[in-house]
Amino acid sequence: MIPTRAMAALNLWHETYTEAALEPELPVIDAHHHMWDRPPERYGLDELRADLGSGHNIRASVFVECAAMFRADGPDALKPVGETEYVNGAAAASASGIYGPARLCAGIVGYADLSEGEAVRPVLEAHIRAGGGRFRGIRQQAQYDPVLGSLARRTPPRGLLQNPGFRAGFAVLARLGLSFDVYLYFTQLGELYDLAHEFPDTAIILNHAGTPLGIGPYAGNRGAMFDIWSANLRRLAGCRNIWLKIGGFGMGLCGFGLHERVLPPSSDDLAALWGPYVEVCLDAFGAARCMFESNFPVDKQSCGYPVLWNAFKKISAARSPEERMNLFSGTAQRVYRIDD
Repeated sequence: MIPTRAMAALNLWHETYTEAALEPELPVIDAHHHMWDRPPERYGLDELRADLGSGHNIRASVFVECAAMFRADGPDALKPVGETEYVNGAAAASASGIYGPARLCAGIVGYADLSEGEAVRPVLEAHIRAGGGRFRGIRQQAQYDPVLGSLARRTPPRGLLQNPGFRAGFAVLARLGLSFDVYLYFTQLGELYDLAHEFPDTAIILNHAGTPLGIGPYAGNRGAMFDIWSANLRRLAGCRNIWLKIGGFGMGLCGFGLHERVLPPSSDDLAALWGPYVEVCLDAFGAARCMFESNFPVDKQSCGYPVLWNAFKKISAARSPEERMNLFSGTAQRVYRIDD
């Protein structure tokens, strides 16, 4: 979901409250962010640098597809390769060192229509070529709810992960050494469990902690929904080929209502709201299979970048140094094969 306020208004809102970065020496790899240029809204390299340069020790980042900068011409199947070309240009600019030591977009996760089955292979190979050694896999926005629909820019059909054509395309990923990021709702975690069991050799990264919904029919009953989400997540953790991104709680569909506040929340506010969810994630998957993500600029609708990472640092403060290393950089570095 695109932020509910225009980017300029969001920046002004965040100026009303900010925090200095805690533990500024702790290395961080932001495991999930986006970039786009959709006039009049733009969140490109300059805007990304402004957020990531807010005091935390961001060493690298992973770009994840958002249907931006697709090619205007050519075969439809190859149009998403334009996004990888666009992001790889930003990554190359960052790698020059002109903008500082952080290697932004050091990992690139794009999009390809896996429902094309075996025919998706040339598209994936085109992404690999366009990624300049940075392309790591594709993401599928598979989120679907009978009441809410999908709330996605590309509306996926119900039960996409169970579709035989999709699974035929999915089988190609491991052959090319590619991973699979997936965004779905917590009510769909059973579908992901089945997919992971059928393809145990494919690395799967579940985005946004499995998206515990808090709107529509899921609002007003957060305790019961929390129990269902946590039980499904714990079952999913038994699939050893699944890793978990912790974040995305700032999306409006999680129902915390942070974007409606007059003043932005503090890191203490976020830690109180998000802490129980983070603890379930860590207890289920373990820190070696978890990584923190900003989900910016989408989560920018609810909190500032330095505040978000302060909250994660406060929530994880009681964890061991090794666990925290994994959460903030180690897991993302291994899963997305990012050079230090």
